[in-house]
Amino acid sequence: MTNRCDWWQGAIIYQIYPRSFLDTNGDGVGDLPGIVERLDYLASLGIDAIWISPFFKSPMADFGYDISDYRAVDPLFGRIEDFDRLLAEAHRRGLKVMIDQVLSHTSIEHPWFLESRTSRDNPRANWYVWADARADGGPPNNWLSIFGGVAWQWEPRRGQYYLHNFLAQQPDLNFHEPAVRQAALDNMRFWLDRGVDGFRLDAINFCFHDPLLRDNPPKPLEARAGGGFRADNPYAFQRHVFDNTRPENLEFLAEIRRLIDRYPGAVTLGEISSEDSLATMVEYTQPGRLQVAYSFELLGTDGSPEHIRRTVERANAMAGPSTWPCWAISNHDVERVASRWAAGDPPAHFATFLTAVLCSLRGTICIYQGEELGLTEAEVPFDALRDPYGIAFWPNFKGRDGCRTPMPWTGAAPSGGFSKASPWLPIPAAHLARSVDRQDLDPLSALNGFRRFLQWRKLHPELVRGGIRFVAATGGGYILERALQADRLIAAFNFTGERLELPFDAAQSLESVGGHGLPPGSVEGSRIVLPAFGAFFGRVRGSQSTTAT
Repeated sequence: MTNRCDWWQGAIIYQIYPRSFLDTNGDGVGDLPGIVERLDYLASLGIDAIWISPFFKSPMADFGYDISDYRAVDPLFGRIEDFDRLLAEAHRRGLKVMIDQVLSHTSIEHPWFLESRTSRDNPRANWYVWADARADGGPPNNWLSIFGGVAWQWEPRRGQYYLHNFLAQQPDLNFHEPAVRQAALDNMRFWLDRGVDGFRLDAINFCFHDPLLRDNPPKPLEARAGGGFRADNPYAFQRHVFDNTRPENLEFLAEIRRLIDRYPGAVTLGEISSEDSLATMVEYTQPGRLQVAYSFELLGTDGSPEHIRRTVERANAMAGPSTWPCWAISNHDVERVASRWAAGDPPAHFATFLTAVLCSLRGTICIYQGEELGLTEAEVPFDALRDPYGIAFWPNFKGRDGCRTPMPWTGAAPSGGFSKASPWLPIPAAHLARSVDRQDLDPLSALNGFRRFLQWRKLHPELVRGGIRFVAATGGGYILERALQADRLIAAFNFTGERLELPFDAAQSLESVGGHGLPPGSVEGSRIVLPAFGAFFGRVRGSQSTTAT
């Protein structure tokens, strides 16, 4: 196992989508002072760090993931002084602060692009991915945009196409150009010097492209689902072997790591979406590269115990002893997990159950804002949609707005206490019923269940830093072992709405460990018996585990 002193190993990182967290200036959009105002709330959750989605200067075509100045706070979110205050106040409460870095592309309004597009011989002419048209005037190859359509946009000023893996307003940088790599590192250094504790690296496997611009091969129909993309998105029709996840990226990751290592305690967390995201996740977190990475395997619709177990076991089988995974079941890009993984009408403690399942896996854990409240996916009508992805693919795919609606702080207040103005996205009535103020008062609420489990988890080092091994499984649940040196903790989970018995030969040697807050299971002979969406934790002492770490 890697150095157990690293704070991020086993840490709980809470993702804040600042547009939807808290608005303090009455414009209907959340801001950095709003995060400062709720730092005591965040500290009360038992998390270790916050990750803040982009707050940099941006025309907001993709709501901050199209950056026009990497070193400036967009006035929508406040000022640089607000960020400095946020950083200081978070650190005073013992919270680490990570921020997004969107390295692979910029906004179309970034000064780099405005210069690059003017001619083929200006100082930044080679900073973006430019290519001539084919003989028939079409784009240079068959690459596609994730947001629909071709990945090339014609630029008449220059008489060439430029590459955009996402929106046309997000031109891709050319990382084959050394000056581009250096500029990206310099921007990261700017924030490290201000005191941030690390970066979440957006779409980090998209930095390099095939310089020969070869066509991607087609993908068979049966292989199109998964990987974070819907089968009805043409992007899923190709194997993306030339437009991302290129081998040249590995040396750039090493350059990032050499920079990060100059700042003790700083960490990089990469987002991976590739043809084999688990393999890429392992490859990208080898020694000398990123410390941590996560993929989309647990961000899809399959929340079965079989899928979770297969995913974790496959990652473990590929990983070396120094590799540390990251797991997430929710974020700002996918349907909320309380809706995505629910079957029928789950019980009130379902959100706490999901928290326990996720936080019992070996790795760094990412939690998206609102999951601690058990928020479900919001139904946003078409005329209120803001997400260009959802607008383009409506009605088959309704976009990402349903998971981005504002936090409900006060159930009876206008706009749920999020803002004194009309919020940028509507807040559903079902979310107001799950507001922070109402759940605070209910000891059995999802919020208090979240707090209880995270505080309880800190008391059991096996769950934070231990190795993992699945020791039994059925169609409705599994048993896993977390081991740290000679101490072993057994965890069993029932993913069904019915009573479940899980055979376990060593059941009689277990000493039940309570206090986790879930409906508890029990030992009956050589079985662990679990209530609906219940859990059992038991300790085995005095024996050296054979669990791989």
